[in-house]
Amino acid sequence: MIPRSLSTRPYPDTTSQSLERGWRFGWVDALVIVGVLALLRTVVVLGGDMRAQFDALHPPPLALDVALIPYYTARTVLRMFIAFGAALAFTFVWGYVAAHNRRARIVMLPLLDILQSVPVLGFLSVTVTGFIALFPGTLLGVECAAIFAIFTAQAWNMTFGFYHSLVTIPPELEEAASVYRLGRLQRFTKLELPASAISLIWNSMMSFGGGWFFVAQSEAISVLNKDIKLPGLGSYMAAAVEQGDTRAAVAAIVAMIVTIVVIDQLVWRPLVAWAEKFKLEQTGAGAAPTSWMLTLLRQSFLLQWLSDHVAQPLTRWSRHAGVMLGDAGERFTRTAPTAVRRSLRGAGWLILAVGVGWLALDAVGIGREIRTRLSAQEMLHIVGLGFLTLGRVALMTVLATAIWTPLGLAIGSRPRLARIAQPLAQIAASFPVNMTFPFIVGFFVAARIPIDWGSILLMALGTQWYILFNVIAGAMAIPSDLREAARVFRLSRWAAWKKLYIPALFPFWLTGAVTAAGGAWNASIVAEVAQWGDRKLVADGLGAYIAQVTTRGDQPAIWFSIAVMALFVVVLNRVVWRRLYDLAERRFRLD
Repeated sequence: MIPRSLSTRPYPDTTSQSLERGWRFGWVDALVIVGVLALLRTVVVLGGDMRAQFDALHPPPLALDVALIPYYTARTVLRMFIAFGAALAFTFVWGYVAAHNRRARIVMLPLLDILQSVPVLGFLSVTVTGFIALFPGTLLGVECAAIFAIFTAQAWNMTFGFYHSLVTIPPELEEAASVYRLGRLQRFTKLELPASAISLIWNSMMSFGGGWFFVAQSEAISVLNKDIKLPGLGSYMAAAVEQGDTRAAVAAIVAMIVTIVVIDQLVWRPLVAWAEKFKLEQTGAGAAPTSWMLTLLRQSFLLQWLSDHVAQPLTRWSRHAGVMLGDAGERFTRTAPTAVRRSLRGAGWLILAVGVGWLALDAVGIGREIRTRLSAQEMLHIVGLGFLTLGRVALMTVLATAIWTPLGLAIGSRPRLARIAQPLAQIAASFPVNMTFPFIVGFFVAARIPIDWGSILLMALGTQWYILFNVIAGAMAIPSDLREAARVFRLSRWAAWKKLYIPALFPFWLTGAVTAAGGAWNASIVAEVAQWGDRKLVADGLGAYIAQVTTRGDQPAIWFSIAVMALFVVVLNRVVWRRLYDLAERRFRLD
């Protein structure tokens, strides 16, 4: 199987070929230059604002002036993309090592499960004080804490998706890479990144939406008796909710929707259309995703010139450097004295032992504090609340799977429908659940729906989209020749689902279900406590308990409740999800 683009599309013209056709600097190039300069100036200005003076004891109030919304939105978008860049780097490193090192995988995957289960408020309760101490007297410490919190809402889903793409690469492609003796860098850029491109892009969209979902909690920090609101759209929303200001809330909602649509058209839609060339199939698809932005950029002479004279030489240089470094590493492994290799290995183990020992000492100290401050009855109560939240998470996952799997297949199989549905799904996935409280709380009160059941709906509003986006990615990755074969053999709808769609979608659905369930645990902190103005509904559950103890700064209760949530997630992943992952690797891969 080969990428469809290589079999149906010619290679793009080089700069010299473009010059022969009379292609010169034009208005598109001027637009690109102006856009890049404007973007750089905006980043520089906003970056300077991040280092403003700040007093943690007397944080400045946040104004609800509607005229400030564009500035707040720009601050939030910059935090989102900084966090996304860090999440993407983490994804490549963590996912690659876990996929290629079986020993490391034994530790890295359970640790990823634990990190995914720790709520955003849990990270904030630990990091805010540390970052403020690291950057005293400046807003940069709080900015770093907010960016780190957004990072924790983005990284885990992308890492799971990338890891799964690597372990399900067709064996014949792995064999071809071995036959051509591709080094690690060449294998990564020529095989592994293209094979994971579609899944990674759709998971990136979902993760970016997850950052929007928790942006209010990241920018409006209320932990350890500190109430800090960074200038941003998320904190603006939180302030509007606290004060019950409907006008400000509606204006923030409009600004967020416009921002999501703009980012979708300028970033995600071009990436989806560009990634279509990495689809593995032997026949061309009838209709491929398109993007006006990508079409416009392809008309730029300046970008083509930079590609020919800068990007390609850098690519060749990095390829040669990677080969040289790989050869040097192999030579060192073969020729280095045994004592040197043992010393390096011993140093690595020593560093690992010191890190584990340091964490163990911290854990012992935290355990003693928990035993001193919490009674056995309180601990059992917290575990019981965990089972209540577990039931909501399980029910949400089942319902989201039943609803969004067929719809995701329909969207991913029809590019025209995807052009309409993608931005709508982005808006829905990115919408902070607390902005629905004016309507949800009133509806629950009027319909007399207990928040214990209604919180399942609030939980689903923020996490069901992981399943939808992964199923869409799986549907788009199904080769067109397999669809054509199903039509040729006149498979019934049920037979097509059984023989083609379920096996093809299962690995993608699994990634979505794992991250949806993990995200649901995290979202329970927001979903089990609904407030609008003076009206507050609180469900019985672990999420509501964590939100309450975090607000009042009860550190032992915070640590124990987060540990209970992490334990629930890890046990569920080991008992259910990890076995399903093994099944997906053995049976549901495109061989």
